[in-house]
Amino acid sequence: MDGESYEGNFYLTQPTADAPHQARKADHIRINLEEDVRFPNLTTGLEQVRLRHVALPECDLAAVDLRTTFLGKPLAAPLLISSMTGGTERAATINRRLAEAAQARGVAMGLGSQRTGLEAPSTAATFRVRDVAPDILLFANLGAVQLNYGYTVDHCRRAVEMIEADALILHLNPLQEALQADGNWDWSGLLDKIAAVTRALPVPVIAKEVGWGISGALARQLHAVGVAAFDVAGAGGTSWSQVELYRAPTERLRRLAQAFADWGIPTAEAVVDCRRALPDLPLIASGGIRSGIDGVKCLALGANLVGMAGPFLKAADASTAAVVETIDTLVDEMRIAMFCAGVADLAAMRAPGVLRPVQAGVPVIP
Repeated sequence: MDGESYEGNFYLTQPTADAPHQARKADHIRINLEEDVRFPNLTTGLEQVRLRHVALPECDLAAVDLRTTFLGKPLAAPLLISSMTGGTERAATINRRLAEAAQARGVAMGLGSQRTGLEAPSTAATFRVRDVAPDILLFANLGAVQLNYGYTVDHCRRAVEMIEADALILHLNPLQEALQADGNWDWSGLLDKIAAVTRALPVPVIAKEVGWGISGALARQLHAVGVAAFDVAGAGGTSWSQVELYRAPTERLRRLAQAFADWGIPTAEAVVDCRRALPDLPLIASGGIRSGIDGVKCLALGANLVGMAGPFLKAADASTAAVVETIDTLVDEMRIAMFCAGVADLAAMRAPGVLRPVQAGVPVIP
């Protein structure tokens, strides 16, 4: 359940219908916490590569440096608490716990889709966390397809202002929409509308999938119209077709969702493809990342930041302290993995030989 926006789009056909919005949000949180929504067979691809082991690292574990910057903002570690939720009382508690922990440990955070905050202003407070996290790198979030359903640059600007965000995520979820009886099916002409948003907003725009991956070819197209960074959110973690299966109101929709249970670009493949297409652009790896070791593999493949959601959702459902502990564990795993690979800082992660294929033919960068 890592790296995906658990709220995604909520398929509200009437903007004033607050109750369906909140019911869908509650469903998404409940299903992700209680059901098995993993891809049945497709994996992230990270099991196909391994970090070398260096028996004499020639560095001090305590000195291994995970500090980085992303979109110009310093981070204590290359870690993102991925977009998850908002719009309900339970979501408000989760967001504040996540933000408090992100502030305490100097990592980045994304909010869930803010559509409900715009259309039901009484819920906007469930997204606001700046009072407890004044310094974190914070991402606003809207569904890109909403630009075909009445949303404008002004809506995007309001989403950023609502939470005092440093950047705006426009998330891409065509398969999830296609599996909804009342989904937003018209994705035509969106590239030009995304271009208008990138030109008008005072903050960078990030394109993010929700769990089926972004290809290098699409990343080039989006970069050409002004998108500043990408979150590949690859396949292998949470399968949103599985989530929709649990929500489907008819047997026909359940069969449709099941047919696409293993659809998508695996996370490792998406990271490599996007990095090759855009060698210098800020890149987030997410989708099925289960540990700090997985995260370090993604950094070695070419990512600048590693996003996770599932571990943090479970922790935030318990307490802020549980989220802090989760961050600390992940950071410790990253630091030890780098140390045992003989790497003292993030700049050295992509050195030849740090990451090796388990079998011949697996693409590795560099």
